Amino acid sequence: MRSARAAAPADVPALVELAAATFPLACPPSADPVAIRSHIATRLNADAFVAWVADASATLMVVDGAGRLDGYALVLTGRCGDASAAPSLAAQGVDTATLHELSKIYVRASAQGGGVAPALLEGALAAAVEAHGALPTWLGTNKANARAQAFYARHGFAVVGGRTYVVGGQEHADVVMLRA
Repeated sequence: MRSARAAAPADVPALVELAAATFPLACPPSADPVAIRSHIATRLNADAFVAWVADASATLMVVDGAGRLDGYALVLTGRCGDASAAPSLAAQGVDTATLHELSKIYVRASAQGGGVAPALLEGALAAAVEAHGALPTWLGTNKANARAQAFYARHGFAVVGGRTYVVGGQEHADVVMLRA
């Protein structure tokens, strides 16, 4: 099995490239390419990755490939900052003031199926638990992304509701999944 490691400041340029290559893979076919490019430019840029690497409440993990990064995962610990997801989590009895959010997990297309995603998921969650304690973990993924939902279900997540996620100004329907 591949292993994940903590991202370092030196990884930021590679993370920006990886985010640009992988974020579109998770978008539904109806997503506007201009909106996707806008989202990448504003939310997955070098400033964002520098901030996550430096933030004690962020757990940013990567898996190395042959001369480049094959994937990354980001777990944010603290308050649920997503007002459209919070009601679904609260309905499950989750304290939305203290939990983990699997904010991002993306794998390069050429590395999919090679054990990168499980290494990232379990590595990032283990590191977040080590740093912040065992807490419920939630995530949002596009409602049409059956492959991602099946992956998360195999790793103990269950659908508990929905949310709206905005990509470059375009609204999308997501499921909210929880691993208690």
